[in-house]
Amino acid sequence: MNNQSSKGSCLCGDVHYELTGNLGIFQYCHCSRCRKFTGSAHASNLLVSPDQFRWVSGESLVGSYSPKETKHFATAFCKQCGSSLPWHAKSGKAVVVPAGTLDTTPSINPFQNIFCSSKASWYKAPNELSEYNELPSK
Repeated sequence: MNNQSSKGSCLCGDVHYELTGNLGIFQYCHCSRCRKFTGSAHASNLLVSPDQFRWVSGESLVGSYSPKETKHFATAFCKQCGSSLPWHAKSGKAVVVPAGTLDTTPSINPFQNIFCSSKASWYKAPNELSEYNELPSK
């Protein structure tokens, strides 16, 4: 178990949240829904139990979307800036926290990739790409 307090927020800063306790799972999800929601090759998600999550401010600005046909997937976002935000899994057993919204470093690192059969056909692992400390001039 990893016990710590982590804080997060949206892009505009109007919504803030806090996590406490066991962060447990940190994974990359390659499913098509996560790709659509994040606009990226995969989602980077932490999972916490609902009692380890709380909105600190701006909860009234949190919108959500929950497709009827999904078993677990839903989303949450800031109505002001559109940033992804933590959402309650439909099972009620977990809160899914988009790691990119964290303002502090969690005590665990990602340890697995899930739904790899749905991986984007264009995806390349980060170690296969060139790295730059800033925007390249080319």
